[in-house]
Amino acid sequence: MALIENVSLSLGHFSMQIDSLELPDSGVTALWGPSGSGKTTFFNLLVGGISVPGWSWKMDGIDLAKLTISDRQLGVVFQSYELFPHLSAEKNVRLVFEARNSGNFSEAVAPYIQKLNLQNCWHTRAADISGGEKQRVALLRALMSKPRVLLMDEPFAALDPASRLAARETVHSLLQELQVPTYLITHDWDDVRSLAQNVIHIKAGQFSDVKKVDK
Repeated sequence: MALIENVSLSLGHFSMQIDSLELPDSGVTALWGPSGSGKTTFFNLLVGGISVPGWSWKMDGIDLAKLTISDRQLGVVFQSYELFPHLSAEKNVRLVFEARNSGNFSEAVAPYIQKLNLQNCWHTRAADISGGEKQRVALLRALMSKPRVLLMDEPFAALDPASRLAARETVHSLLQELQVPTYLITHDWDDVRSLAQNVIHIKAGQFSDVKKVDK
């Protein structure tokens, strides 16, 4: 288990207090709650967008909170995907791969282009591809960073219902294959039921204990 401790945060009328929170360090754990509950604030804390003095995030004997953002080795899929719109899907992924890896890019991504159905958009500018394609490019980019942990913030929220269903199936298959510890931020119970083995309910900045997801 990973352990988060000593989070004390106030933002306007919102506050978050975590004395001690255990997070599974394998499989998919959903951090589930309504809008305004603190999910994205917590996500931003983990990825380094928010600074909280004295907090800790211990995993495998390492306190990730004390590391720089790059040294935390996180793979991140933002809700808005954060792709460079003027670059192709390939170049968006290549930038991250070459910053984190020394191997052959083409060989590394080849098995995943077909699995993620990116053949038709691989050389297309990110500005010109569909929402579902952007989501899959963002996922591949995150995985190519060789992450210690994968963080996904509402990754299906911008998709229409049909695309959302297909995207969940694709992501579920890939995460099962790669076995990357994943924290999924979502308000949608269908995301939890489709992808997660564990769930933590967040409400008004308060976190429940970890519970198994009843399939």
